[in-house]
Amino acid sequence: MSPKLKNRKLILGVCGGIAAYKSCELVRQFKKDGAEVRVIMTPSALNFVSPVTLSTLSGNEVIINLFPDINPSSEKIKNETWHVHSGLWADLIVIAPATANTISKIVNGQSDNFLTATVLSARCPVIVCPAMDEDMYLNETTQRNISLLKELGCFVIDPERGELASGLSGIGRLPEPETITEHVRNFSKGNHLDLKNKKILITAGPTYEPIDSVRFIGNYSSGKMGFALAKAAVNRGAEVTLISGPSSLSTPRNVKRIDVKTADEMFNAVKQNLSKKDVVIMSAAVADFKPKNFIDRKLKKSSGDLTIETEKTIDILEYLGKHKKKFKLVGFALETENEIKNAKEKLKKKNLDMIVVNNPKVKGAGFNTDTNIATIITKSSKQFRTKLISKYDLANLIYDNLLSKR
Repeated sequence: MSPKLKNRKLILGVCGGIAAYKSCELVRQFKKDGAEVRVIMTPSALNFVSPVTLSTLSGNEVIINLFPDINPSSEKIKNETWHVHSGLWADLIVIAPATANTISKIVNGQSDNFLTATVLSARCPVIVCPAMDEDMYLNETTQRNISLLKELGCFVIDPERGELASGLSGIGRLPEPETITEHVRNFSKGNHLDLKNKKILITAGPTYEPIDSVRFIGNYSSGKMGFALAKAAVNRGAEVTLISGPSSLSTPRNVKRIDVKTADEMFNAVKQNLSKKDVVIMSAAVADFKPKNFIDRKLKKSSGDLTIETEKTIDILEYLGKHKKKFKLVGFALETENEIKNAKEKLKKKNLDMIVVNNPKVKGAGFNTDTNIATIITKSSKQFRTKLISKYDLANLIYDNLLSKR
């Protein structure tokens, strides 16, 4: 049987944590699998493992410092950007162990050592393996940074539970080299791109229904859920079209974005971009009503009450359910009571393949948050309740359930 990582060029980043001792065996595993391995150590990693050992095992020079030692008496100074060349050379960067410090630097774009500078300039995928004491790992800041890592397109191998350097037992332990190697093998096969060749249409944000030239009927939706769905789909290899109502969020990389304002505009954009889609996800908070008459000037304040006669907007989700052909249709429901019962009724009535329901009264869920607590319900009555997780992680759970054959 041929080596599973044959001819793959891997960079192993080693950070300053006690789990760095496992990096030696990790290099050996990668080499045994046929990969060419180069090791980059952070300066603090020198406190835990010898660069001589890693150099011997990898067969390559270990890089530590961002700048070479300069001899003032030397007449020649090399003009080299090592970190750029390293980033271009690699097919994959694996950081194991990844400390809370290094994770924070990557998320914030800091490049004060060779490893973080290489990650910042790399064009290849990056796998990050967090390892630290449980309290550090579960700290809100660390969890936020790990979520942001994923949103930035990095792939995270979660730590395991077990005995930690502190003497305590809990989550934060670096997985064994064999486990990490198996993840890298699967990654190299392209298993992380399970949405490759899929065309996905996503709606996001609110719609604004104009009353006059300066006022509108709207809601508090920020678009964060829809944008997280777009990011997650692209990171899994999909071709994504994002139709967004008014939102200040930046467009995810490699996503085609179409901006709209009203429900009618969103409906027209959906119809125009529906062709050959495999999945349609309606996460937008489309206004249910709009003013019957638009006044093309600013209404002046008067002593009398303002009465706005309204009519229903087009039900885009219902339209898609009636005209659904080959694509899978996912809807969202925001319910403040009887959420599961109401969601199941909507699932059936709108002819959906899946519905995601949440209650905005629950802390951490609803509009303008980076997190959510939701229940995913499929057409086959499969039901899954999430814990408090980031909207990006929820997006991936939605795709996991869409791809599930159970």
